Amino acid sequence: MSRYSVVIDTSPFKNENKIKSMEKFEIEGGKPLNGDVIVSGAKNAVLPLQAAALLAEGEMIIRNVPRLKDVATMTSLLEGMGVTLSVDDENNIRSNTDTLTTQCAPYELVRTMRASILVLGPLVARYGEAEVSLPGGCAIGSRPVNIHLTGLEAMGAEITVVDGYIRAKARRLKGAKIVMETITVTGTENLLMAAVLAEGTTHLENAAREPEVVDLAHCLIAMGAKITGAGTNTIVVEGVERLNGIDYSVLPDRIETGTYLAAAAITGGRIRCLNAAPNTLDAVLQKFKEAGAKVETGDDWIDLDMRGRTLKAVDIRTEAHPGFPTDMQAQFMAMNTLSKGIGVVVENIFENRMMHVAELMRMGANIRLEGNTAIVAGMPTLQGAPVMATDLRASACLILAGLAAQGMTMVDRIYHTDRGYERIEDKLSALGARIKRV
Repeated sequence: MSRYSVVIDTSPFKNENKIKSMEKFEIEGGKPLNGDVIVSGAKNAVLPLQAAALLAEGEMIIRNVPRLKDVATMTSLLEGMGVTLSVDDENNIRSNTDTLTTQCAPYELVRTMRASILVLGPLVARYGEAEVSLPGGCAIGSRPVNIHLTGLEAMGAEITVVDGYIRAKARRLKGAKIVMETITVTGTENLLMAAVLAEGTTHLENAAREPEVVDLAHCLIAMGAKITGAGTNTIVVEGVERLNGIDYSVLPDRIETGTYLAAAAITGGRIRCLNAAPNTLDAVLQKFKEAGAKVETGDDWIDLDMRGRTLKAVDIRTEAHPGFPTDMQAQFMAMNTLSKGIGVVVENIFENRMMHVAELMRMGANIRLEGNTAIVAGMPTLQGAPVMATDLRASACLILAGLAAQGMTMVDRIYHTDRGYERIEDKLSALGARIKRV
């Protein structure tokens, strides 16, 4: 057991933005969606890349950046520490750390987004100290930061947690063998960024294998880091003295891709996702095929055709990559509500990630919830209703349900949606959806 008992506070903050909190999506369902949609850069890839800019000497440019609330939050966090940042018309981010004035990431900037913890490793690695508030985020379960802290401690950092702040100091981090007790994406990313400037060799065992971790490793290698094993459960890092700023393009968002493919499936339409990365979605595409969809792929596109086909219920068990991603569980739950047969959905990653079940039932879904398992019996139709998003992917689930339901659906708390989907109402409208922000 770790001697730390720190858990990230994920309770929602109701007064964050009064105007945004009042916005809703009004959706008139029942129309099949058809057409092409361009996939944005991945939210879960760009946030660690923004943090990695703290490691760079000289200018860093990140391209294919999505216009998202979480990206804006991380940008504000870095600016608050003195990093010089500019964003051009295409939303490419240019940064320079020469102007950094503080290694403190305050609560006021960190509280809304758990990914803010990603600045901890780079700050300690390059500047020898960091003071980072414990972050927040979606209310989908506990997010222990123990692994981040014990890993840094193994590399020689002195760690204290005082008044809600993590304080870390190290003259220079030392390479170490770190066996993470559970698979954690942000933990792997944080320790990977810390290790690249450590003295000696670091072994990260039981590492996360997600495509976003691999994308971060590719970026760090381009900056001058020596990393092998990214994409496996053991990553080996040989520390270097310095890293250079580079020009790097963000990986396409596999979860956004999957969500639009689900929109085609649940409405009985056909959607082609462009600027996609099919090799990051193997488990998801297999489940779409099991659900009865015709799926075709190219180097950078995925086409899903559900026209004239019967949507079939599928069983889902969320697992760490390369298993089925937890971030697609809610979308497939929505599909199962209108499928032929019974689908069993088991959530193995986050203990509170079934809060969309009650909202789907308000629309007429037939779901029985037993702990982390939902048994979904497909119904002929869903009925539009007022529903409330409880987290980012739950919001996508309810939007999908609304697109397929009869009548009008009003989705409240869509500020969750804006954390992870760029202009979702515009993209869906271009596919024929009747959706507007009110």
